[in-house]
Amino acid sequence: MSTSDAVVAGPIEAASEAVSARTWVAVIGCMLGALIAVLDIQIVNSSLPNIEGGIGTGVDNGTWISTSYLIGEIIMIPLTDYLSRVFGFRRFLLTNVMLFLMFSVGCAFARNLGDMIAMRALQGFCGGVMIPMAFTMVLTKLPRRQQPIGIAAFAVTATFGPSIGPTIGGYLTEHYGWQYIFFVNLVPGVVMLALLYPTLDREPMRLGLLKEGDWYGIATMAIGLACLQTVLDEGNQDDWFGSPYIVHLSIAAAVMLGAFVVIELRSTAPAVQLRLLAGRNFALGTAANALVGFALFGSVYILPAYLDEVQGYNAEQIGLVLAWVGLPQLLVVPLVPALLKRFDARILVCTGLAIFALSCFLNTTLSFNDGGDQLRMTNIVRALGQAIMISPLVGIAMVDIKPSESAAASGVFNMMRSLGGAIGTAALQTIITKREQFHSNIIGQSVTPYSTTDQSFLTNLQHYFLQHGFPDPARAYHQAEILLGNLVAQQSLIMAFSDTFYVLGVVMIVAILMVISMRGQPGKAAA
Repeated sequence: MSTSDAVVAGPIEAASEAVSARTWVAVIGCMLGALIAVLDIQIVNSSLPNIEGGIGTGVDNGTWISTSYLIGEIIMIPLTDYLSRVFGFRRFLLTNVMLFLMFSVGCAFARNLGDMIAMRALQGFCGGVMIPMAFTMVLTKLPRRQQPIGIAAFAVTATFGPSIGPTIGGYLTEHYGWQYIFFVNLVPGVVMLALLYPTLDREPMRLGLLKEGDWYGIATMAIGLACLQTVLDEGNQDDWFGSPYIVHLSIAAAVMLGAFVVIELRSTAPAVQLRLLAGRNFALGTAANALVGFALFGSVYILPAYLDEVQGYNAEQIGLVLAWVGLPQLLVVPLVPALLKRFDARILVCTGLAIFALSCFLNTTLSFNDGGDQLRMTNIVRALGQAIMISPLVGIAMVDIKPSESAAASGVFNMMRSLGGAIGTAALQTIITKREQFHSNIIGQSVTPYSTTDQSFLTNLQHYFLQHGFPDPARAYHQAEILLGNLVAQQSLIMAFSDTFYVLGVVMIVAILMVISMRGQPGKAAA
């Protein structure tokens, strides 16, 4: 049997003649679930100061509001295939949608950090189910000729969700309060239940699979990923390996994840099908997808941080700037299936990655004058690149995956994008800190009390302060020195943010090299 025949076989063969409206409704319902699951990763980012104040915690601990969700999601995504076979696709999905909504409401009513972390982690577990299940629906219920439409819809959830999350979160926080960023899940969640309840096929539970479960693999993966995510989140704050806490967690993560890989490769019924990575296209496609996650989640982290720390934007203003990364994608993504019929999928992926890289390199010369208006064009360029790269990347990565393996492949593929995003955010936090220190030292060597230019600047500022409420010349001069120091720190921070965009551009170029190394297929076949 040829590769093409193998992919068309199984469930897709049954759907090859036509797809019923009932199936399309189920696919749309699953896509809605994937969208709100991805949306909730980033929706709190622009509102963290408000949430921290609402539950009475500090800035250092507030990052756990985002991290706890991501830990739960990363752990659950690869386990979805196994658990959906145990409990049945329909039952497992609907149950997790209802739990997701319940935990969302629980987040809104959290009164302290412990409650919020628990609710967000449980919300992440349930959200992690909805992402790979949407992907699986496309690969198993749609015929090959219509899969580009389904994959394009999935691409919207993967790239549009993170981009528009801060926009929605910022608006709701400023106008209604931070609790509403969790209440907003109720409307699409109820619509999703209404779409899926009558359209998904009922399946019997196979509880006997619990006895055959790869529990050692599941346990080592869960502990290892939780430790790794904690290291990534807390490392920069605790000076990485200068902290015994980070060292111990890193050792635990390495041991547990190493044991997990060994267990999965030796198991006859592994919870996570790591053997799929033996395929060239799937391995390279998954690695490229991790780098896409690095840049996608990283850029959504950098922009709000820059606008908050440098420009002083509030949550709503930050959201409006990021809307220009999200909304243009809705116009471009519908065109991708038509492009797949005309061009090699690798060309489209590389074009999208190159456009994404270009938008990052355009942001490497930031200055204090670069606010939302100045960032609009680069955000639109970034939106164009994001819109056209995900769909064809999925197509060529999955071209050799059989329908019976699609759920397992979906778990690995989507987990790596989320994990890449977690690594990217942590890496960029560290780069900002280190490069700010570097630029501050370089600028500081030029700013000295012996410089004629600096003396003139300080003297002018002293005269200004003397005319505006500082009668003591010594105090006025000291205030001028403080202002000069703040200007140096601000410029160092701006240059550090510019450096992070350069890193993102380089990461996209590495992803391009990976895609070029993949086995090519014409656009129609790869679709």
